[in-house]
Amino acid sequence: MSYSISIRRRLCLLSLLWSLLLLTACSSAPEPAPDEETPAKVSVLTLQSGPEILTSELPGRVSAFRSAEVRPQVSGIVVRRLFEEGADVTAGQLLYQIDDASYRAVVARAEAGLAVAEASLVNLNISVERYRQLVDSEGVSQHEYELALASYQQGVAEVKAARAEVDAARIDLERTGIRSPIDGRIGRSLISEGALVVVGQNEPLATVRQSDPVYVDIVQSSRDQVNIRRRLASGELLSGSQQVRLTLEDGSAYPLAGELKLTEMNVDADTGVVTMRAQFANPQGLLLPGMYVRTRVEQGVAPALYRIPQQAVRYNERGDATAWILDSDGRAQLSVLNVQGQSGSDWLVSAGVPDGGRLVMEGSLRLWPGRITEARNWADTLQIQAEAQ
Repeated sequence: MSYSISIRRRLCLLSLLWSLLLLTACSSAPEPAPDEETPAKVSVLTLQSGPEILTSELPGRVSAFRSAEVRPQVSGIVVRRLFEEGADVTAGQLLYQIDDASYRAVVARAEAGLAVAEASLVNLNISVERYRQLVDSEGVSQHEYELALASYQQGVAEVKAARAEVDAARIDLERTGIRSPIDGRIGRSLISEGALVVVGQNEPLATVRQSDPVYVDIVQSSRDQVNIRRRLASGELLSGSQQVRLTLEDGSAYPLAGELKLTEMNVDADTGVVTMRAQFANPQGLLLPGMYVRTRVEQGVAPALYRIPQQAVRYNERGDATAWILDSDGRAQLSVLNVQGQSGSDWLVSAGVPDGGRLVMEGSLRLWPGRITEARNWADTLQIQAEAQ
């Protein structure tokens, strides 16, 4: 009797376990695949081509518009420094004074030599005039007259040489005052009063830099340069304004635009880049020589490009930019884009989308090639989302 009851209990337990297994299997069964003819709801943006300015994001470095080292042109002891470090100076402003006592003495000696030469020339001139009168009356020979005339001409040359010595001595005396070669801001002084300076020394006394305006030297790969030049030559791109914009090291935008002034005609053999130079006004002194910046260079105008928001673009396994486009029947097609550049948060595309085509902005994860869609305007979707917030 007890044996039969035990068997019944076991059978009940087995039946209960089997029921639980059936329930688990039913709950984990996969959901049926969606109907291929059920339209996928997407938001779309209608595309229209138009002229676009092509810009390149490139690194750059600020350099002074002018930079001049202050160097001595005569040797001597510096007795005075006549400027404040970091101050603005003008061309010709006196910066250092060298002890000029010996140079004044040289000037005085040269002036004395000139006076002697001029006095000697007066005597020679008198002799020539007397010999001219005597040679007419045959009081002296023609040969004696010519010797007197040659002595006079030699005296003229000696006067010129003496005057040149005076000029040279005065120039050296003037150079004992060391002046600024350009307008600009002077840096720290590398010598002090009492220092001996000599002509041709390695170290400058100070450096003056003109920083309004400034140059920004920009580098671009030679490959990109060749591509831009080829497209400009073929007419695919039109010449633009050559305007340049800056982003500073802290991420802020520099308020003033610059202008591209120069593109070098050689490629750096070590780095494979071409250097371009832009000029910027710098009235507030925000741009300092040596500063690293990011630049946006306008390199041409494309007559017809499409603006494709970045959120609509995906990249395939080959690295191609792709986007979903709806055909005239409202079916989704995956298109490969020919990206030419960037403007803000948009890609600039020259091929891969039709004019008036509808670009899928939202809902692309539910698409496959040929799937029918139910599309609504992306702007309406954004408005609904804004009102919901």
